[in-house]
Amino acid sequence: MQTANDIIINVQEIEPRLRHQTIFDTFDTLQEGESLIIHNNHDPKPVFYQLMDIRGNIFDWEYLQEGPEWWDIKVTRNVPTHLSEGGVLVVNVPDISPQYKHATIFHVFENLNPGESFIIHNDHDPKPLYYQLSSEHGDVFTWEYITQGPEWYDIRVTLKDAPQQAQPEAVETAAAPASANGNEKVVDVPSLEPRLKHPTIFSTFDTLQPGESMIIHNDHDPKPVYYQLLSMRGDVFTWEYLQQGPQWWDIRVTRKGNEITETIGEIVAKDLRKADVLKKYGIDFCCGGKKTVREACAEKGIDATKVEQELQQIVQASSATGALNYDEWNLDFLADYIVNTHHNYVRKYLPEIKGYAAKVARVHGDRHPELLRINELVEKVDKEMFEHMADEENNLFPAVKEIVKAKTNGTPYVRNTERSFSEIVATSEQEHESVGDAMKEIRSLSDNFTVPADGCTSYRLLFKMLEEFENDLFVHIHLENNILFPKAEVIEKSLA
Repeated sequence: MQTANDIIINVQEIEPRLRHQTIFDTFDTLQEGESLIIHNNHDPKPVFYQLMDIRGNIFDWEYLQEGPEWWDIKVTRNVPTHLSEGGVLVVNVPDISPQYKHATIFHVFENLNPGESFIIHNDHDPKPLYYQLSSEHGDVFTWEYITQGPEWYDIRVTLKDAPQQAQPEAVETAAAPASANGNEKVVDVPSLEPRLKHPTIFSTFDTLQPGESMIIHNDHDPKPVYYQLLSMRGDVFTWEYLQQGPQWWDIRVTRKGNEITETIGEIVAKDLRKADVLKKYGIDFCCGGKKTVREACAEKGIDATKVEQELQQIVQASSATGALNYDEWNLDFLADYIVNTHHNYVRKYLPEIKGYAAKVARVHGDRHPELLRINELVEKVDKEMFEHMADEENNLFPAVKEIVKAKTNGTPYVRNTERSFSEIVATSEQEHESVGDAMKEIRSLSDNFTVPADGCTSYRLLFKMLEEFENDLFVHIHLENNILFPKAEVIEKSLA
């Protein structure tokens, strides 16, 4: 039930492109046990899956009202914990989604007061977590095994009464192991202060250029660093053991040059945040997604190295941005998400844009003749988009769902249309290109949506809505051209 302290988000009062982010941002302000209410005119189930994907299993989702006109959902923040007989908080790790296990434990640890404890309950020895806690927080806690297998492990973690306040010291690297070449940087991990070990490895890695290597020299297998690098930097390195104990471990870490060979669509599919860099340089990542960064830069006369460096800076930025990993979603869910989010956006706002375009062209067209052409292009986009969405919802997306169903159930895929799936996809991509070209022309005619000095309120509103429409359209087309279509085609061919 709803309480007086619950935060209520009236979704329909929020600008469409800000709705999901507003819900996520509000959720992030909640303390354990606090709730928010989502009030909407349709079931916001996609938000459930997105929240589960980016935050993990740390909330309850309770329907207070389920249509037909309004939906009210109470979202309560929690952590899979309980109290032991002695009153100590227990984190039940197996109940937490894999990608959020360490983050949940760190959250609990960082909220301890000096002298307080919590218990990690797990189905295997979480020793790698000990090294992570030590590297990030230093010697400020004790680690006591209460139960040590074979089935369950319970560890009491206690924050010490007097945490160390050591100041960072200068970091030196060891002499190169015999297996290292003269150009490789060597990080001598045992010589570093515990809380500086992982950050030093990361900062050294971040200085590497594509093809360059570093050596991690340690007194135990630093495998947890591999998983941290993979999680925070992505699949941009190789990990080669040069020496594997029993006394010393040497690992060569080499930065890949993926950004040179990957297509733009593949890059953005892995991390949508990179689209902002590409848009900054006018690089088309949706319809032009099959080109590499270097090919696109060569066409525009842009320094490819500069663009690649900015793309890498996105990788190096904090991963806690709430960015959605569409590339890992089930295809049938992604198709529904496109309809519920992007098709609905077009249906709601494109008629309004069309009305403003006609009005502004009529009032200001004599002084700004480019508005007449912009109005023609908006009418073209309106006609093509509504026909295009109807074809996708009646033919293409149902075909995607049948393909997914056939793969999941191990049954034959039966085509329901005369056209092959590849033919339907090709038609859809051609329509994307037509609309994308129209929006590029509108941007050019409007001087990047710059309102002239004599522009009225309607003029400003039109250009603002057109720019927002373009942003939504780019993501819309990207999700289809670079994720949904190619993955569905691979599955469909495997069923033949």
